[in-house]
Amino acid sequence: MFNLIKLISLFYLLFISSVLSIDIQIQSNDSVCAAAKVVADGIWNYYEGFRPGGVIGMFAQPNYWWNAGETFGGLVDYFTYCDPHNETLQKWIHDGMYHQAGENYNYIPSNQSMTEGNDDQGVWGMAIMQAVERNFTNPDSHSWLEMAQAIFNTMNARWDNQHCGGGLRWQIFTWNSGYNYKNSISNGCLFHIAARLAAYTGNKTVYVDAAERVWKWMDDVKFLTEEDNGNFRVYDGANVDDNCTKVTDLRWSYTYGVFMSGCAYLYNVTGDEIWKTRADEIVEASTSYFFTQDKVMQETTCQPSNLCNNDQRSFRSLFARCLGLTKLIIPDFADQIDPYLEKSAEAAAQSCSGGSDGVTCGENWSHSGWDGVYGLGEQSSALETIMSLIVKRPLSIATGGQNRSNYAAGLDSQDSQNKNKIKVTSKDRGGAIALTVIVLAVILGGSVWMFL
Repeated sequence: MFNLIKLISLFYLLFISSVLSIDIQIQSNDSVCAAAKVVADGIWNYYEGFRPGGVIGMFAQPNYWWNAGETFGGLVDYFTYCDPHNETLQKWIHDGMYHQAGENYNYIPSNQSMTEGNDDQGVWGMAIMQAVERNFTNPDSHSWLEMAQAIFNTMNARWDNQHCGGGLRWQIFTWNSGYNYKNSISNGCLFHIAARLAAYTGNKTVYVDAAERVWKWMDDVKFLTEEDNGNFRVYDGANVDDNCTKVTDLRWSYTYGVFMSGCAYLYNVTGDEIWKTRADEIVEASTSYFFTQDKVMQETTCQPSNLCNNDQRSFRSLFARCLGLTKLIIPDFADQIDPYLEKSAEAAAQSCSGGSDGVTCGENWSHSGWDGVYGLGEQSSALETIMSLIVKRPLSIATGGQNRSNYAAGLDSQDSQNKNKIKVTSKDRGGAIALTVIVLAVILGGSVWMFL
């Protein structure tokens, strides 16, 4: 009897996924927004801020803090272009983003010290720049631009010339695993935010200089490289213990995306053809690696072998956003990029045909219907890809941006350092814990061991 019930349940789910899916007509803004609404509504199913005792601005485990930043960036675009009169939605997005700003309004909240890396802060910086460039309603105390500038300033001040000749470490806090690793996504986020701030403010000194320094360093340590066959590659990173000489040969879509769109912003603000050329090289490399032969987006390093972890399953959300930004900032690229975004949006929409509601999005968009995989990453990736069809060119101060600026934001806090609050390195963390236990044992007469 039990097996019969399971069989009936499975048949029901398969039946639902075969008759329900998100319909999308890519040439119709109304159709795109209708599809995006279904996907965006599904995102809120994972939101912790609605639950008793839940944290505003956070999503359910196994999603990390950075996944929230990634997701809110896409929701800003959805609100702006599809549902701008929805005051409830506006409040949810505003409150979620602002609540995570941290004590110094630079997106280093103290309760994330055990997980936050430079890339995590950088992804939140990208989300905040979405709010800046869309004139999304500002908090009363700080503008989104001021907070984005604080993110840039604190990240930029952590530039580490003592190891590998420069670059940002993966981690901010010395006790977190990966502190001795310098990776492309952390440095790419700094590059990307600097480029966007340069384009938004028109400041060609502070921000362009920082972006150029990141690019040069990435090239020097061979994290960026053009192979003999002309294929441009962005590698994952390397360890400081061997002076960043043993580069990890892994490629991720969002890393390509942040550098690609960063180059587009720099071309926009400087007019220097080198940035257009570099953007073009990364577009070419991206479309040849992160899409199937049918032009459907995939996380190629892990997805075909079903090995993507929860983080990697969300990378396409930032990748799709960056592709959309790139073709808007450099319209010459639209004919090259649009076919890939259009095919991927259609494929993503048809994958949103699973779950008990019949519209839960899947991971493998080349699969006919829902592939049985679901989560925040699948929803946010589908949303960003669908929204990339209708988003508009980002604003700047010169074209109507209304954010208040503060070039010194964040510089008066201690968050601009590679942080070692408890004066131990990651290697010493276990010893510090053991020492603490011993001290407690002495104080409590040995009774502390009962709780271990």
